[in-house]
This record gives sequence, C-alpha cells and structure tokens, in this order.
Amino acid sequence: MGIVFVSIGETTAYLTQLKMSKSGYFQLLYFFVAVALLSGCGSREALRGVFKNESPYERYASSLKAAKLDQTAIGRDWLAAGEKALQTANPVTLPFKETGYFPADNPKALGYRVEAKRGEKIVVNLEVKARETYRVFMDFFEASADPAQSPKPVAHADTLTTVLSYVVDEDLPHILRVQPELLRSGQYTITIQAQPTMAFPIPGKSSRNIASIWGDPRDAGARSHEGIDIFAPRGTPVIASVAGVVSSVRETPRGGKVVWLSDVDRGQNLYYAHLDEQLVSTGQRVAVGDTLGLVGNTGNAKGTGPHLHFGVYRYGHGATNPYPYVHTSAKPIPAVKVDASHIGNWVRVASKMANVRLQPSTKSSVYSTLKRHTPLQVTGAADSWYRVRLPDNTEAYVASTLVEGIAKPIAVKNLKQEQPLLDDAHPQAAQMDSLPSGAAVPVVASYEQFLMVRPEGGRLGWIHANE
Repeated sequence: MGIVFVSIGETTAYLTQLKMSKSGYFQLLYFFVAVALLSGCGSREALRGVFKNESPYERYASSLKAAKLDQTAIGRDWLAAGEKALQTANPVTLPFKETGYFPADNPKALGYRVEAKRGEKIVVNLEVKARETYRVFMDFFEASADPAQSPKPVAHADTLTTVLSYVVDEDLPHILRVQPELLRSGQYTITIQAQPTMAFPIPGKSSRNIASIWGDPRDAGARSHEGIDIFAPRGTPVIASVAGVVSSVRETPRGGKVVWLSDVDRGQNLYYAHLDEQLVSTGQRVAVGDTLGLVGNTGNAKGTGPHLHFGVYRYGHGATNPYPYVHTSAKPIPAVKVDASHIGNWVRVASKMANVRLQPSTKSSVYSTLKRHTPLQVTGAADSWYRVRLPDNTEAYVASTLVEGIAKPIAVKNLKQEQPLLDDAHPQAAQMDSLPSGAAVPVVASYEQFLMVRPEGGRLGWIHANE
C-alpha cells in the first residue's frame, strides 16, 4: 500500500477555503489522520507493535510517529497530554466516580493517582457516549518510590473492553491514565473501586468485626501482630478464602489449633489460628467457602474472647497485611450531584474567594485560591464538585456551590478605542477579531489584567482591562 502525503497545514488551508463548519472540519481532518495511520509504514509499525507486545496505547502512539503526525501540532499535543497526565495525576480516594467530556479539538488525557494496597484489586469501569464509536485507552501504572524513575506499566485496556482490573502487588501509589484517540469527542463516565481478592474468612462477618489489626504490638512490644483478629462466637465456621490445598493441620503453643492453606496460583499461604476445632486434613484440596474449622481461643489466645487470627504469607517475602485482601468498602460509589450542563462550558467564581483543591473533598489540600469572577472551564464532575481547567491550564476541583454560569454579564465595558479580541488571557495571545471604538461590550469574567467578554454575536474572547 502506498503512503498518502497530506500535511495538516495543506488540509487546514483547503478546508478554510471551503469555509467548512468546525464539526465538519474535524470529521474530514480525522479522515486524513486515519488514512495516514492505516497507510504505508503506519500499518507496518502497528503490526510490529503486536510482536513487541506493546499496549494498545503504545501501538497507537507508534502509528502516529510512523505517519509523521508527531511532527504536527495536534500530534505533539496528543503525545504531550499523555505524558502530562502521568506527571500531574490528580489524587483520588476510592471509590471514585467522575463524568466529563473529551473535546475533539483539544487533545486531553486524564490522570488519577490511587494509594493502592498489596492484595486488593483495582477495578476501573469506563462508559463512553458519543455519536460515533471511538477508542479510549486505559493504562495503569505502578509509581516508583523514586520520583526520578518513570511509572511502570502494569495493566492496560481500551474501549473494546470497558473494564480494567489489576491485583496490586506492592504498597505503592498507582496511576490510571485515560486518553481517547485523536480528533474524537464524547462524554465519559469513569468509576474506580478497590475490591478484595479473597473471600472473608468468616461468613457473615466483615472488616467491622476486626478488633486487632496488622502491626499492633505483642509481648510488650517485642514483636508486632502479623495478621488480623476477627471476633465471632465460639464454634462459628471458618472458611477457605481461596481455592487451594491444605498444607498443614497441627497444634502449636502460640497459634493453638491451626490450619495452613497453600494458594499456589497466587504464590502465598493462608494461616488460620486459635481454632476450636480443625475440620480438614493435610493434603486436602478445598474450594472457596469450604469449612476449614471452627472459631475458638486456643494457643496463646486463652483468656481472650473467641476469634480467628488470619494471616497471609507470600512466598519468599514472609508475612503481609491481610486486611486489603479481604476488606470490602462500605462506602457507596458517590453519585454525580451537579448540573452536568456546565461540563465543557465556562463558569466563574461566584463567592468572594474560592479554594480549588486537588481532590473533590474539603479534606484535600488547597491547590489555589481564586478571586471572585475568575473564569474556569468545566471539564468534568465528581460528587458535588466540578473538575475545572484553571487559567494556568492545570486542572483541579472546585465545589459546585462556589461557581455560577456566565450567561449574565457582571458589567459592561465601553470601549474608548478599537481593541483586539484575544483568544486567551495572555499578553501574547492571538487576535481573533477587532472590537470597534465606542462599542458596549458585556463582561462575563475577569482574570488579572484581562476581561472575558461576549461581544455581539456571542463569541467569547478576552480584552485588556485597562485599555
């Protein structure tokens, strides 16, 4: 197949001559991009990616580079957005839900930073609503303890499979990146949850029945607790949290009547101690939910209330905190409670001052404090918060009660001389139009020495406040 040599500049000039609408422009521009990606070396590069075991995102990025689109502004912006999402990922607390909008004309990637725990499973669900089907890439990374090192990719998916799940191997922050392919727009809703990887060892009980946790001092501080203690009435059944083989059934001075269960598939052993009675034998294969014994207080638990000491030991690593392996969060997935019509549009700070935070929570640290009438572009919504793009082009969260729409002007500016209408609040911003002397221009927001205005015709732009 031959290579199609069509530059983005030539395409833009041609479409400008045709006076094509913005939506038509991006549809046709996407066609040229698709042709470039699927022709010549682009397809060969994508094929090489299959044999190199690249992720869908990496194959797509390789195709952009092979088609020379990384040398165009929109291609560079797409690649840069992906890198920026990893470097500036917003920390979120699970469970988390956010809805937002991917604009076709502004390459965008989302970054979420999660404090993940070994043994839990992170599950991401993505729903995309758009007029046309398009791909959205989801990539999950393990952040290094060394900030100088790049995040390590550990899982990936795209919208051919709308669920990404990963069992966490280390107690490290993890980063989720979500990015659509070029020149496609649509609404997204993303949900991130942490789920247990094992069944709770006592049916009918939960994390609320744990009275002693990992790391609690033992023997006057001589050692620490290598497990969790789950309290239940004597004789309550204790079950296999995973499928495996019973590797040991014995009685010890510390653990009393114990059962060891080997989980070869995950490379770990499960330890059940202080049992009143053991109901399995060494070498027996069990399924999840099979009864291993009954709750008691044997061993060094004599004199305490009946409970199960439950531990997890990883092959070659020793004891690890079993809590994330079995904990099911009681927190519901937070619903989006804001006016979704603002997503993709501009709002302004309505209160005297507004704190912008890194997470959609008043417990999160303050990222910035904004003055009244500062304009913000809403890019998403979570719970009762808006995700907004700030004037410095970073993104954070602001409480929905602190902002308002910009339909109603805050003032009218009478121009004493002709003024350029700028596309940004910046001294070097490009001029979009010219406003005549004597015009009365509605002002809808302000930022530093600039005013956001909506001249006759409804086109938003910026003018200098002091001119």
